[in-house]
Amino acid sequence: MKRLLGSLLKWFRRILLGLGLLILLSQLWYLGWVVWWKYTDPGMTRFMEIRLSEARQKNPQAQIKRHWLPYNRISVHLKRAVVAAEDDKFILHDGFDWEGMQLALEKNRKKGRVVAGGSTISQQLAKNLFLSPVKTPWRKAQEAVITLMLETVWDKRRILEVYLNSVEWGDGVFGAEAAARHYYKIGAAQLSAPQAARLAVILPAPRRFEKNLYSAYLNRRTQRILARLPNARLP
Repeated sequence: MKRLLGSLLKWFRRILLGLGLLILLSQLWYLGWVVWWKYTDPGMTRFMEIRLSEARQKNPQAQIKRHWLPYNRISVHLKRAVVAAEDDKFILHDGFDWEGMQLALEKNRKKGRVVAGGSTISQQLAKNLFLSPVKTPWRKAQEAVITLMLETVWDKRRILEVYLNSVEWGDGVFGAEAAARHYYKIGAAQLSAPQAARLAVILPAPRRFEKNLYSAYLNRRTQRILARLPNARLP
């Protein structure tokens, strides 16, 4: 009996060691990409691949619209609007807005459903670059680890630059340049403050909001973001 228990414990330790090594290797894989993308611009993100796969189930010829634009060629109005709308403590936190998360949890509890997320720009970028949008405890944990990697290896300017170039802004529309051309037929550098504010407020659900870009709700939200633009702090 003791021999059997000893053998089982030995195998159990080997299994745990194997799992630990797999987890370590996976984290090193993520870290490798984070370091590489500090100096080179990402191509297709994981989220883009998922959306493209969904689109090609309906239309095999479907493509996504995206065009990389350097940070200094993106309208300052759009940068301020996105920070004001998505993460007004962006340059102050270390990747996580703990107060914002608490407020989101309380709001969801009162409503009895998920109406607020509390994710920072860094967390959203971590998810978009590598992960599935499916909400599971494992995905949230992995998102947190990648967020720490991004905040450690990149500076805030690089995080915002990659976010603005990779975030979804409509059905098959990714990044600031594609969004500006899709909605306003101009480049992202030419966006005015009102245009930038309207683009920022559709980010929580761009494929839904793009169907009625000038709804009463979006009009109210746009005015609120416009009022907050002067206080939005950029890296």
